[in-house]
Amino acid sequence: MSHRRVGPVTGLLGGSFNPAHGGHRRISLFAAEALGLDEVWWLVSPGNPLKPKAGMAPLAARVASAAKQARRTRIRATAIERELGTRYTVDSLRALLRRYPRRRFVWLMGADNLAQFHQWKDWRAIARLMPIAVIARPGYDGSAFASPAMAWLGRFRRPQHSLRSPERWSAPALVTLRFDPDERSATAIRQADPEWDRKSMERLSRAGFLRDGVTHHRIPGHAA
Repeated sequence: MSHRRVGPVTGLLGGSFNPAHGGHRRISLFAAEALGLDEVWWLVSPGNPLKPKAGMAPLAARVASAAKQARRTRIRATAIERELGTRYTVDSLRALLRRYPRRRFVWLMGADNLAQFHQWKDWRAIARLMPIAVIARPGYDGSAFASPAMAWLGRFRRPQHSLRSPERWSAPALVTLRFDPDERSATAIRQADPEWDRKSMERLSRAGFLRDGVTHHRIPGHAA
């Protein structure tokens, strides 16, 4: 599927960001450099269908943590899925392609997500919408590359430099990236500081409001 788009090249990294941390930042900056991305958007999910709601911090706290990690980089933290009214990744990506018709997008995912990609709604449709770049993650490479999704996606593997050439911009396309392992995790951060989200909401209350990094609209859920 060819996309005649000539605008900025934007990487999309979706997740709960509960909370965002330096590992997210490092992965994103690595992918931006490796693929020649103009910027990376962190799609902070209003709710992940594959994750339990228990223990999920308020959206505003998660966006604030993402915005803090994204400072002074070409990363933008956004809750645009809330505005789009989409719940599943395939619907979000279709909506973004309609809303930003000139941008070229790359879907970024860790190897842990590739391992369960076949459980996502219309995952083959996602692959047909835009190229996918998979970033190696310690402990998940074996299950990821032996997954049902990889059995289908494997035929579309492309060299890393292929995404730098607009005339070759097409999907399905799969690029794999490897970098030094990063052991940081949101789970460990929550265990070390169970009240991180309450503290974040208190800071937001004092600051007044938080703006979305892409739409520049105010993020609801705290004092205006």
